[in-house]
Amino acid sequence: MAANSVEIKNLDLSFGAVNVLQNLNLQIPEGEFLVLLGASGCGKSTLLNCIAGLLDVSGGQIWIKDHNVTWAEPSKRGIGMVFQSYALYPQMSVKGNLSFGLRNAGFRKAEIEERVARAAGILQIEPLLSRKPAALSGGQRQRVAIGRALVRDVDVFLFDEPLSNLDAKLRADLRVEIKRLHQRLKNTMIYVTHDQIEAMTLADRIAIMRGGAIQQLGSPDEIYNRPVNKYVAEFIGSPVMNFLEGELTGAGFVSGGETIPTEGYTWADGAGTGPAWLGIRPEHVASGADAAKKTYTTEIAVELVEPMGSDTLVWCQVAGQPFHFNMDGQEKVAPGDRLTIGFDAARGSMFDKDSEARL
Repeated sequence: MAANSVEIKNLDLSFGAVNVLQNLNLQIPEGEFLVLLGASGCGKSTLLNCIAGLLDVSGGQIWIKDHNVTWAEPSKRGIGMVFQSYALYPQMSVKGNLSFGLRNAGFRKAEIEERVARAAGILQIEPLLSRKPAALSGGQRQRVAIGRALVRDVDVFLFDEPLSNLDAKLRADLRVEIKRLHQRLKNTMIYVTHDQIEAMTLADRIAIMRGGAIQQLGSPDEIYNRPVNKYVAEFIGSPVMNFLEGELTGAGFVSGGETIPTEGYTWADGAGTGPAWLGIRPEHVASGADAAKKTYTTEIAVELVEPMGSDTLVWCQVAGQPFHFNMDGQEKVAPGDRLTIGFDAARGSMFDKDSEARL
């Protein structure tokens, strides 16, 4: 097992009477790409700023590469940070922005040239070195911001929503570049985002946060297929998971007069009967002839159609509750059509009605 690159031990952070982070523990192995994911105000950027040394913690410890850096200055922590805002010096060229921190740190000119050239090569910004930020696109500016962290030759990279200011196409392009960068450098990277697509595509592991606590820590596959609670299930996946309210009985899941078989479902320890939610992802619903292969089938009336190119999102009612599912984008469907759909509860997720924990 790889040694831990970053370790958070019993971390607390309070602003006056408000507890933002409470007794938070996290171990990040060497070379891992960890994504902190959650809605605004969940504590993800606050945690990143604690690791960076930009916030003083109220309790606990932060270790980086076997050194206790809880009270160390940011410059002494061996980290490079990339922010949502590019924060480039407008009067300096790209080369000047990349070399500024190294010049202030007293690096020799030859080493500065070597580090700038290496970072520019990795990020493919060599032709831009003489330009000033005003002459760059948003994606190019963000590459320069990443390059400024890269030249420092650090152990840990921290990214605080670096793609939020970019349009969808640029976000997708830079997402690929950041993943390639990690594969090439093999440094530890901690990445904050509210975008679950970024999290799923980039992460080795995802920490989903809510109210200053980690709800679930696992691989994208684990979090997608076995969310620990309803909040995680709802947060991960696009389009979002369907939730049917009902009752678990010995016969199956009963909702709106419908009985949905639960055979094949992997139950958590201690799961029993009683009020529950059944979560079904839209992409796990079959329609037409394929519906007959599922353990539960029903006929629905199409209420709304959202064409999305490769897929079409169809809205309807199942067991008297709102429901949506994906169809092939080439299939013709219109409001008012009646279709047979089916799904397997075994591919879904059951949650207790009150605690919302996985059953």
